[in-house]
Amino acid sequence: MQHVVVQIPCPKEGEILLKVEATSINPIDWKLQKGMMRPFLPPKFPFIPGVDVAGEIIEVGDERTDFKQGDKVIAMLNLPKSGGLAEYAVAPVTLTVPRPSELAPAEASGLPTAAVIALQALKTAGVEFDGRNISSNTLITAASGGVGHYAVQLAKLAGLHVTATCGSRNMELVKSLGADEVLDYKKPAGAKLRSPSGKKYDTVIHCATWISWGTFEANLSAEGKVIDISPSFRSMFTSLCRRVMMSKKKLVTLLLEPKVEDIKFVVELAKEGRLRTFVDSKYGLEKAEEAWAKSMSGRATGKVVVEMSKSSDPDARISDYFDVAVGTDIEDAFAAMLFPTAVASVRFFSNDNTCCIIADHEIGKAPLVGN
Repeated sequence: MQHVVVQIPCPKEGEILLKVEATSINPIDWKLQKGMMRPFLPPKFPFIPGVDVAGEIIEVGDERTDFKQGDKVIAMLNLPKSGGLAEYAVAPVTLTVPRPSELAPAEASGLPTAAVIALQALKTAGVEFDGRNISSNTLITAASGGVGHYAVQLAKLAGLHVTATCGSRNMELVKSLGADEVLDYKKPAGAKLRSPSGKKYDTVIHCATWISWGTFEANLSAEGKVIDISPSFRSMFTSLCRRVMMSKKKLVTLLLEPKVEDIKFVVELAKEGRLRTFVDSKYGLEKAEEAWAKSMSGRATGKVVVEMSKSSDPDARISDYFDVAVGTDIEDAFAAMLFPTAVASVRFFSNDNTCCIIADHEIGKAPLVGN
């Protein structure tokens, strides 16, 4: 990854230019850099990662929108372009919603991807949010993570009985989110996903890494479903096999479908105080690599956020932070702060500049030369 200075993007028709206040990091961001979405995404390196942002509208690409300059908003950026780890970013109007004054930028930026995935996972399992649900038993794995901590809250809002798994250090937090039963995933009962009350699960929202189908199947009710929010080729193959066999117990792989109505739904819940974002840690843009590493470690509780408000003038920030003068050879100073698998550089343009973080190559591969 590199710290660079690039030209401020220009919004096209159907887009708005944001001065970014906060960006939350999602696993999809660093999975792109690891090459896990190849050959589909990203379209090319280098690219600026980050899709979930809160910010202020600086410019509107066309007049056919109710948004105007100065509006505070929450947006999900188009994944192929991304661009959230920057002081300015372009967002699609169709995936942008007003940010209520009750929500701080850091908390608001956590909502678009993680909360919406949690919502869509529950809807895929047949859960309604209109009070018409028949009480059912739900298991949520990795319940202290970005998606998991939203899933626990949403499941309780829907009137479900929730069993959750997490590490021992987060058990009290998950209980405070509303979970009825909490399992330490490192202990035998947690590893086997066994409910302390002996309940079988009608729904599993699977937010963790790989767990064998056999482990799930033993704990499912007669027509129980597992909704896998991070499908792998192995889980997709298992899902196909269950369909071919016409099994009543199903594994459903879920891919996020960006919908503005779902973003509005979770934002409204957050405004009312019924859905909260737990922020694990906050970093300034100049320390984005630390935020990136924290997210990749799998040890974050809730969301990891990068706040632009901790940054100032691009030239002053770089000079002050590394204690070197702008215009000298500062590439090595940056390199010392970055991942050993990446190289760092700073780029300057003569006008309309914005600081950002770019992933310049896949992790474990040689960096691009001459960029």
